[in-house]
Amino acid sequence: MAGCLPGNPWITDDDTYWAVNAPSVAVPTRLRVEQWAFSFRELLEDPVGRAHFMDFLGTEFSAENLSFWEACVELRHGGQAQVPALVDTVYQQFLAPGAARWVNIDSRTMARTLAGLGRPHRHVLDDAQLHVYMLMKKDSYPRFLKSDLYKDLLAEAVVPPEAKRRVFPFTRKPRRSSSSPALPPASTSREPAGGDGEA
Repeated sequence: MAGCLPGNPWITDDDTYWAVNAPSVAVPTRLRVEQWAFSFRELLEDPVGRAHFMDFLGTEFSAENLSFWEACVELRHGGQAQVPALVDTVYQQFLAPGAARWVNIDSRTMARTLAGLGRPHRHVLDDAQLHVYMLMKKDSYPRFLKSDLYKDLLAEAVVPPEAKRRVFPFTRKPRRSSSSPALPPASTSREPAGGDGEA
């Protein structure tokens, strides 16, 4: 009975799909690049998209914004024992006066952040991270989508070949219709009754 069932169309020996959609690829698929334009979150959640966005920010001398955002993500998911040291590292690198990669946040957000540094925890930089996130979303992200860098990515993106459809055992091939709908196929035509086929 099992031999009569159709094969699973999701099972294939072709690993092209997995290769072109791996978390890190040299050239992403066109669909993947187009998805980055759906939302800023979609772009940041894709490691390849985030890397290209970082390259774009570098051309605008604002890569520190994304680096700070990533550092806050790492802090939030890091081990509890390392939190105080990580908070201090992020602060010294991005928020302290004269920081090497200083990020611009408003005074109110900075005040709340500084107040929390006395008792550092994994969410102490959330307000500052959100401020930088919204700055990138409203300012840098729209420019990225209009940039030559993004347009080039679309032009060079991979378009994988469509998977061949399987023909199931119970699938019938459609009949070929006659070239003239008024005439039946020659194989089904009948000779006149009693005639020998000659005029």
